[in-house]
Amino acid sequence: MLLFTAPADLKSHLEEIHGPKTTLGLLPTMGALHNGHLELMRRAVAENDLTVASIFVNPLQFNNPDDLTKYPRTLDEDCAMLEAAGCDLVFAPSAEDMYAQPPTLKLDFGQLEHVMEGAFRPGHFNGVGIVVARLFHIVQPDRAYFGQKDLQQVAVVRRLVEDLAFPLELVVCPTVREADGLAMSSRNRRLNPQERVLAPLIFRTLSEAKERLLAGQTVADVKQRVREQFARQPEFSLEYFEVADARSLQPVAATLSDGQTALCIAANLGAVRLIDNVLF
Repeated sequence: MLLFTAPADLKSHLEEIHGPKTTLGLLPTMGALHNGHLELMRRAVAENDLTVASIFVNPLQFNNPDDLTKYPRTLDEDCAMLEAAGCDLVFAPSAEDMYAQPPTLKLDFGQLEHVMEGAFRPGHFNGVGIVVARLFHIVQPDRAYFGQKDLQQVAVVRRLVEDLAFPLELVVCPTVREADGLAMSSRNRRLNPQERVLAPLIFRTLSEAKERLLAGQTVADVKQRVREQFARQPEFSLEYFEVADARSLQPVAATLSDGQTALCIAANLGAVRLIDNVLF
């Protein structure tokens, strides 16, 4: 496995080895890898002749400076895990490598920016869009792999691919969970032992809400029940629980009959912000 830090060096190398008869898969990450990332990489390895994983903690998508500072950096461990999963190339640039000049472009993702993550993290998706577009230009993959856990990010990247006509396939893979249901996330390692015991409440809440909706309870009643449940949990601070169209992520007043419904949640557990979703 080869490691590159300079975009020009990676691009030059890929121009030499990525011919018309080879397929290239890209897994964009911010590092601090877990088995969810590795499942994505294993799928990319199975479906492509070459694979690239990027490891870059993108400052543009952090609206909270403390969150950026605390984000785990584990490059050596990450590279060892990727190599074991069959990855061919790792791209781990610095912020200076990626942004020689501070980007001034502002991307507008329409209504996606005004709900859920967009409402609580202003500017976040502009940063996601810019870094993903740069990665697509540098790597020029045939397929790009993302996890369902970051459902709104997937919707943003899908809009980016469609509107800017990137010639690639967006592959969305199911959320990988711990045995107790907690969605795997790099942020989980920041939970203390007591918080880690409490964290599966998020997935249990989603699962129970899904069952209640399928049993015929109204969206309004289910949302109220979730708010009341978290109000009884002083360790948690619920940011949002939303019932939405799984593709547009706009709130719905009833479950959909002609497409998937998404149940999405974000909550702070101590100092750690966790998100999750289920589809049906």
